[in-house]
Amino acid sequence: MTTLWQERPVGVVGLGLIGGSIGLDLMALGVDVRGLVHRQATAERARQRGLARQVSTDPGVLTGCALVLLALPLDQLLDPSPDLLAALPKEAVIADLASVKAPVLAAWEPLVPRFVATHPMAGTAAAGVEAGLPNLFCGRPWVATPTGHTDPEALAQIRALAGAIGGRWLECDAQEHDRAVALISHLPVLVSAALLRAAQRGAEAAPHGAMPQLVRALASSGFADTTRVGGGNPELGTLMARSNRAAVAEALGHYRQALDGLEALLERQDWDGLAKELEGCRALRPEFLCPPA
Repeated sequence: MTTLWQERPVGVVGLGLIGGSIGLDLMALGVDVRGLVHRQATAERARQRGLARQVSTDPGVLTGCALVLLALPLDQLLDPSPDLLAALPKEAVIADLASVKAPVLAAWEPLVPRFVATHPMAGTAAAGVEAGLPNLFCGRPWVATPTGHTDPEALAQIRALAGAIGGRWLECDAQEHDRAVALISHLPVLVSAALLRAAQRGAEAAPHGAMPQLVRALASSGFADTTRVGGGNPELGTLMARSNRAAVAEALGHYRQALDGLEALLERQDWDGLAKELEGCRALRPEFLCPPA
């Protein structure tokens, strides 16, 4: 198979964390990257950072691209700009990078013939044109959710590109993807936010007026690790929950049951039961963090 992205330009629409990181990695491979952004100031900074060879606010920058990667917020993907749609090269492979797949597929498959729905499972709490990092995708899952309408060659092109920048390719059904990421990606954002709010309210409810200052002074690495995603981009968290509402609500129900179980152990002073539960969770954790061989 001829890898089109090595021979012709690749367009990246949006140069924030995901789009900027892809741009850096592809540029390092000598790929002719063309970036499309909304603001001129963003375009200038993206050029300074080397996120793409050409960066413009004019959709015409995508002319001649063999592949176009859509690194846009979910709301913009679900209601795409007519100017963007008109600028997409007719024979190009188009792939999105969003964290919810079923609604994106429903929006885009009728619009472009060579659409591939994907989701690179990598990120940080940062956002914007300064957020892009090299090697962000190395060893990380890059999920595709092909359907019976997905062009096999288009899928193979995106798979080759993902592998070239270190992604670990996986394929699954779009609905299954959305339920899975609700549990391991979207739920942690809400749980992390809830922990921050619980720490604030618990301190404010204490009888000693100095407690809010004390809990902030004592918060260290464990609290920072546990609350990292809850302190991230609020727009992204809201869009994820809104676009994957049913699956996120189901995930919250499972989490609530787990909390209820821990609370019941405390009320019964069942320390053996609590120790058994914590030991079980310690044994379970590597199953989620170690990639399959």
